[in-house]
Amino acid sequence: MKIVFPVAGVGTRFLPATKEIPKEILPVIDKPLIQYAVEEAVQSGLSDFVFITARGKEALENYFTPNPDLDDFLKRHQKSHLLDGLREFYTKNFTYIRQKQALGFGHAIALAEKVVGGEPFAISLPDDLIISRQPAMAQLLEVYEKYKSPVIAFMEVPSADIPRYGIAAGKFIADRVFQIEKLVEKPAIADAPSNFAVIGRYIMTPDIFPLLQATAHGAGAEIQLTDAVIQLMKKRRVLGYFFEGRRFDAGTTLGYIETLIHVALRREDTRDFTRRILRDLAENEKL
Repeated sequence: MKIVFPVAGVGTRFLPATKEIPKEILPVIDKPLIQYAVEEAVQSGLSDFVFITARGKEALENYFTPNPDLDDFLKRHQKSHLLDGLREFYTKNFTYIRQKQALGFGHAIALAEKVVGGEPFAISLPDDLIISRQPAMAQLLEVYEKYKSPVIAFMEVPSADIPRYGIAAGKFIADRVFQIEKLVEKPAIADAPSNFAVIGRYIMTPDIFPLLQATAHGAGAEIQLTDAVIQLMKKRRVLGYFFEGRRFDAGTTLGYIETLIHVALRREDTRDFTRRILRDLAENEKL
């Protein structure tokens, strides 16, 4: 199964940093966001990656391409181990498709049809960094294999955050699994059918592509994947899955700070230092 990474966004929340650097390259300690997403895919058994990019995103392609000069430099300085976690991707299959116009998330996914063809495929949004014992995408793949239906990742969110998400409601058919009966893109709080929010992991079937082609501009004057999924629900069952794990929204400045702190607390080489800094900050607040 191929996995699609829609990474064509401008990253306006992180300007001016993202004026020249793709937001997906922003580091979480010493690895960029996109590497966490690709690692999750690899750990889920996937190795065929499709990137929907845009002008100015060349750094993404360069990142997953060998750099002989750097490799030679590190070898001469006995620092080759610094790229150990990256080299494993050099043998994977990467495809890059440029989105020439910023017409929305749904439009980006539609561009993947030429590579995905008539097979089911996964979608991962690198802004959503999910820490879990079992990779989040692997969890969705298990649900798909059991039910052979499209699957979307969900989590519950506070009411105040509802207008930021696609929101769904439906009937539970198993633990953590529900059949989506209503789906709304970024509703007002009063209009939301629940607080079940779409998170950036999907398993889609190829019958979504003609629906994306026929989808009009929706929320934000863009072509929304949600609108096509609503049409897909009229033809077949679409499932929601409450994944096990903790999700961090690294696509916002405050969420990015939270992501950095939590990742630092999980790593042996940064845990003690981070705890000390947080204790010192807490003590200073008391003064």
